[in-house]
Amino acid sequence: MLSRENFVFTIGYDGPAAVVDSQAKQRYGALSTKELAEKGLFRAAYSSAVYAKTRDELETVVNIYNKTAGTSYTADSPLDRLFGVFPVEVSRAILL
Repeated sequence: MLSRENFVFTIGYDGPAAVVDSQAKQRYGALSTKELAEKGLFRAAYSSAVYAKTRDELETVVNIYNKTAGTSYTADSPLDRLFGVFPVEVSRAILL
C-alpha cells in the first residue's frame, strides 16, 4: 500500500507502480485534507479524503469545492470521475 503522501500526489500509473509528483509531495505533503482544499488543490484534497476513508473528510472537500466552483455536488456524486481519482492497490512509487 502506498503512503498517504504518495497516494495524494499520484499523477498516473506505470504498470504496477504509481507515478508521483515529488515536487508537489514535498511542498504540500504535510497538509491536511481541509488545508489542501482551502489552497485549491482539489484533486489532492479528494485523494486525501479517499485515502482516509472517512465521510467527514469527503464532505469537507465537497463543501469547499462547491463554494469555490459554484457547484452543488454532494458526497454521493461521482467525484471519482470528476477528479480522476480511483483507489488502486499498488505498493511501489516512482517519484518524478
